[in-house]
Amino acid sequence: MSSNVTPDKQIIGREIRLASRPAGEPGPENFELVRTEVPQPGEGQILVRNTWMSVDPYMRGRMDDAESYIPPFRLGAALEGGAVGEVVVSRSEAVAVGATVSHFLGWREYAVLDASAATVVDTAAVPAQAYLGALGTTGLTAYAALTEVAPVRRGDVVFVSGAAGAVGSVAGQLARKLGAAKVIGSAGGPAKAEKLVTDFGFDAAIDYRAGSIAAQLAEAAPEGIDVYLDNVGGDHLEAAIGVIRHGGRIALVGAISAYNATAPVPGPDNLYRAAYKEATLRGMLVTSYLHLFPEYIERAAGWLADGTLHTEETVAEGIAQAPAAFLGVLRGANVGKMLVRLDGIG
Repeated sequence: MSSNVTPDKQIIGREIRLASRPAGEPGPENFELVRTEVPQPGEGQILVRNTWMSVDPYMRGRMDDAESYIPPFRLGAALEGGAVGEVVVSRSEAVAVGATVSHFLGWREYAVLDASAATVVDTAAVPAQAYLGALGTTGLTAYAALTEVAPVRRGDVVFVSGAAGAVGSVAGQLARKLGAAKVIGSAGGPAKAEKLVTDFGFDAAIDYRAGSIAAQLAEAAPEGIDVYLDNVGGDHLEAAIGVIRHGGRIALVGAISAYNATAPVPGPDNLYRAAYKEATLRGMLVTSYLHLFPEYIERAAGWLADGTLHTEETVAEGIAQAPAAFLGVLRGANVGKMLVRLDGIG
């Protein structure tokens, strides 16, 4: 993509700001679309015209003014998140004009940032937005969870919740590549459940809206499970503990079922089973596994190229639709990665 932006041209861009903090489930009223003057980059900085941005469940926690592993969004300021785009002005010898980069200043059409905070990506074999999904922290989360946090061993039975989402849909396929004998996924609704088997290669699928998770999982894995990648928490985690085998491993990746809770959420009532089964429950933050990125991208880029890693995207058009896309993720509206295309639309 070319650009007619010049270093001395005043640019007006749009961004999404946090208008208010939600009490429970967020809504459109918590966001504000603002037109703003984009500053020129200083020495060592670049100006990026964002073309794609990511919306992810963890962003819900940043909307609250609460202590966490990552600072909350500031009221009245633009939100942040993964994005890719084209460098249109550069004051850094390290990054050339025209390069495609990934960075963390999404939720805006133009971003000014230090060149050291951007990563030049190769789009010769894969589209730029892949670096927000399968080749980004989404894919790395699945990879680190199943190789480091709750490692899959040959012959394992693996259960993945949120399996039709960005992390889950990749995780099921990686589990197979890592030697799992059986991969089970959960999703909401019969269409998503069917897609897990027909498109993402799961052996069995559970529709959590169709009845008891515990009963369905026990039927799908009558001899138990060895690994559980937890994106949901709540009843899914309780069900997984209920069928965990001796020495099983659970990766606590997310708990989307509790993100909008306004009161403490009860934990599983069967944790003692994990004790006498000598199972491991281990939390993870993908930021602790960034050192695996080179290894993972080398492997995953090949899988994408040869078609053995299947990905899907749910795309919203234009920055004005970013809040709706984010709210859709929290409600399970996406299959695969939810993305917003920022290509001058909307």
